[in-house]
Amino acid sequence: MTNEMRKYIPDADIFLFNTGEAQTAYDLFGCHYISDLKMHCFCVWAPNARAVSLVGDFNDWDHTKTPLEFYKNGAWVAFVPGLQDGDNYKYYVHGYDGSRVLKADPFAFHSETRPGNASKVWDIGGYEWHDGAFIEKRMHTNPLKSPVSIYEVHLGSWRTKDGYGFPSYRELADELSEYVEEMGYTHVELLPVSEYPFDGSWGYQVTGFYSVTSRYGTPQDFMYFVDKMHAKGIGVILDWVPAHFPRDEHGLAHFDGTWLYEHDAAIQREHPQWGTYIFNYGRPEVQSFLVSNAVFLMEKYHVDGLRVDAVTSMLYLDYARDGVYMPNEEGGNIDLGAVEFLKKVNSVVLTKYAGTITIAEESTAYPMVTQPPSLGGLGFIFKWNMGFMHDTLKYMSMDHYFRQFEHSKMTFSLMYTFNENYILAYSHDEVVHGKLSMIGKMYGDYWQKFASLRTLFGFMYAHPGKKLMFMGDEFAQFIEWDYKKQLDWFLLEYDSHKGMRKYVKALNRLYRETPALYEVDEGWDGFEWLNVDDSDTSVFAFMRMGTDSNMLCVANFTPLVRDNYPVAMPGEGKLKLVLSSDDEKYGGSGVSPDKTLQAVPMEIKGKGFGVRMTLPPLSVLYFHFEPSTRKQNRRGRHDK
Repeated sequence: MTNEMRKYIPDADIFLFNTGEAQTAYDLFGCHYISDLKMHCFCVWAPNARAVSLVGDFNDWDHTKTPLEFYKNGAWVAFVPGLQDGDNYKYYVHGYDGSRVLKADPFAFHSETRPGNASKVWDIGGYEWHDGAFIEKRMHTNPLKSPVSIYEVHLGSWRTKDGYGFPSYRELADELSEYVEEMGYTHVELLPVSEYPFDGSWGYQVTGFYSVTSRYGTPQDFMYFVDKMHAKGIGVILDWVPAHFPRDEHGLAHFDGTWLYEHDAAIQREHPQWGTYIFNYGRPEVQSFLVSNAVFLMEKYHVDGLRVDAVTSMLYLDYARDGVYMPNEEGGNIDLGAVEFLKKVNSVVLTKYAGTITIAEESTAYPMVTQPPSLGGLGFIFKWNMGFMHDTLKYMSMDHYFRQFEHSKMTFSLMYTFNENYILAYSHDEVVHGKLSMIGKMYGDYWQKFASLRTLFGFMYAHPGKKLMFMGDEFAQFIEWDYKKQLDWFLLEYDSHKGMRKYVKALNRLYRETPALYEVDEGWDGFEWLNVDDSDTSVFAFMRMGTDSNMLCVANFTPLVRDNYPVAMPGEGKLKLVLSSDDEKYGGSGVSPDKTLQAVPMEIKGKGFGVRMTLPPLSVLYFHFEPSTRKQNRRGRHDK
């Protein structure tokens, strides 16, 4: 390697990588075209390898033709002329243990479509973005004070070619962006799109962290997808999987004949549930690899958020180990390296890309997940509320009569909902593996199932926290999700399914237009129980408050009409009905609640004001509440 070549392998970049402080390690490692040299530079980290060479289409996969030179601090380098985009390549690694294995490039920008697994020479530049206005607006948006309604999507099965073939990123961009815009969601969240070999993993077993999957096209095609979403005002969130990686020989596993990316000790290395390997988060180079990957997705693909998968498995050393684990240096069960890594990646991403979000899938009561690292938190913006999901779905599966004995399933979330910044998520995990679809979980006959799901969604949209539902839920797909085929769009030929989609669209519109439903999700200033303990009727009523609006939500979780039902109110004022889930246009029974009501002095639930109303069966009602402008004294009477 000449001195002219060496300047393209900066010592400072290698130092940052080795010390865990690299944020753009992808600029150093991987395959890059050097126009001044008219060569491609290949750089790979394999500190313990005996030898590394480059093999590919261009040298007949002969490992003797293109050796890499060991440069320093674990970096191997080669400069190769005559290559072009699309050429397949791998590293032939003669490992420390004597193994000789073909490895994909950990930093490859593009990969061969499965069943092939080679990396591809690819220039990731050249796409002309058109989302400057969207990014500028995002930079000045506080997601905690904004409506966030997420449509979770698996790209390969949302809508496919002829029902089975993979669509392209560009085809999906055009059709999906229009659909999401029409439905009123603010974001799409994509199941992992980083390259993975096994379709059945849905993307959660990643082998190419820097390659968007070639199933649907090229990196530039995916840039078009994000750009198109931004043109419609829709944010893009990616599921990101730094919790584990598969054992596939071409991947990160045992990369240089040693346990390089994973732990040395088998008890820490192997994930007992998933048959995968766990990153050694305490290793500086692993931190550099993963932090740079998060930055890469934000920087190169302009994505607006990362939902971090399986955070619980990262935090706990004893996760799924039946009590057999290696404690940390303090004798505890927390992976201290993972904690520091999560703090770092959140700090870096959220500092560099204002207005973006990070979301933790974390199912325990681990403290301060959404608090800043400076205060001792992990630094996420949001956390999925798994407790709300489990409790509400359990409640909705019960016979209507027995719901009175499990009333707290619908109220318990308010005991903790202000401890974190939550997203209320009914995700893909809830509609697979025999759990039934969302509509299938609902108790009752055919009509009651639809009415119940409308009621649940209405309750969820009024409850504090941001919103997420999985594709197909919005029109009540009956069968469980199957990644091998597209959604059952033909169901929209039927009024019940058509009505459900119309209802979800109306919910999204009302949610986005009503600051009371999203402005104050983090405290009691934005929420007040009005009827909380009426277990005999399974009715709940509460008020959501914003800076300039108030919204009353009343939910009846039984199939009985409640006439003249008393609802406590915080004061005198006018109520205007803005949404009834029982409206006939949504598939409801058409029981007509009063369109306008007046809250007047009366003793209900310890409050001095109230209103009486008709509650349709299995329904949610939303009312705008305009308090009286007359001054009220402590006794609830008006001063003269």
